[in-house]
Amino acid sequence: MEAVLAIAIGVLTGSGVYLLLRPRTFQVIMGLTLISYAVNLFIFSMGRLKVDSEPVLIPGLEATLANTADPMPQALVLTAIVIGFAMTALFLVVMLASRGLSGTDHVDGEERKEAAE
Repeated sequence: MEAVLAIAIGVLTGSGVYLLLRPRTFQVIMGLTLISYAVNLFIFSMGRLKVDSEPVLIPGLEATLANTADPMPQALVLTAIVIGFAMTALFLVVMLASRGLSGTDHVDGEERKEAAE
């Protein structure tokens, strides 16, 4: 299970970095989104992958991390998802405004010379 999660985090990070290096703004935004998903998975995995663990305290069972799931990574990931969604929406609005003002969606604001001819 840990190997699958590590591979998923690596694929998301690699894809995000690849998209960050692209010249179009939408691809850059999608790269940032993929990297944020990879970071969320990484934070979630820090809470130990545990199967059949109780999420809340049960009467008569000692309250230790060996008996229950750690709620802190779950709360951090939930907060990061909400903030990431808001930032993606803000980036998309800024991208649309920039495209309307400059007429292109390239990151540097200019088409390449050979592509424009």
